[in-house]
Amino acid sequence: MNEIRIIIIEDHDLTRMGLKAGLQQHPEIAVVGEAANGHDGLALLNQLQPDVAIVDIGLPDIDGIEVTRQFKDSLDKEQPAATKILMLTMHDTEESVMAAFAAGADSYSVKDVDVQQLVEAIRLTHEGQVWIDPAIARIVLSQAKRIAPPGAVSGPGSDSDNYTQVLEMTPLTERELEVLELIVAGFSNAKIAEELYITVGTVKTHVCNILNKLSASDRTQAAVRALRTGLVR
Repeated sequence: MNEIRIIIIEDHDLTRMGLKAGLQQHPEIAVVGEAANGHDGLALLNQLQPDVAIVDIGLPDIDGIEVTRQFKDSLDKEQPAATKILMLTMHDTEESVMAAFAAGADSYSVKDVDVQQLVEAIRLTHEGQVWIDPAIARIVLSQAKRIAPPGAVSGPGSDSDNYTQVLEMTPLTERELEVLELIVAGFSNAKIAEELYITVGTVKTHVCNILNKLSASDRTQAAVRALRTGLVR
């Protein structure tokens, strides 16, 4: 297995050192750089082009949201981004969460996550999946629910109508609905497997089927569309 090259952009020395020490216990993770502020972190991102950057949202000069925005804006829009951003925050307020989404971060975690879960988040983020801490997922999905509540009247040609028509042709199975509900709740594939007493490989198959049936590009999009169509309430 190739190492996942990561950098840590975190201003709190003890937190940064703790993250580095914990992650270095995992052979699949290689911490290749660290920075204590946003300016240095942005320079490090551009210099090292890591696989995944863990970026603290509350940096002292330019915050993690602005670091992410500037880095994403500098990339070639015609090419998929090689570096993924995992936003780390001690705040789970709606304002900070939605700002992080708008900046273009790929995954989102609260700071008190345990190292094993963080490693899983890094791995999934590196694979191109969106990993969202359950506490943060609830905020995002509740926001989506307010924007387009299940059962709301939709005009002709609306996204909700389109998803519903697709699902009428290829409905989700009972097991896929169970998996979808756990995706909405913010569960990882491993946690879903544990909850439903199935293998991670089987979960991945169900997730792939769900994404195809919902015409979703990732788990977050699938969760939002599940709420909009009323599949999950």
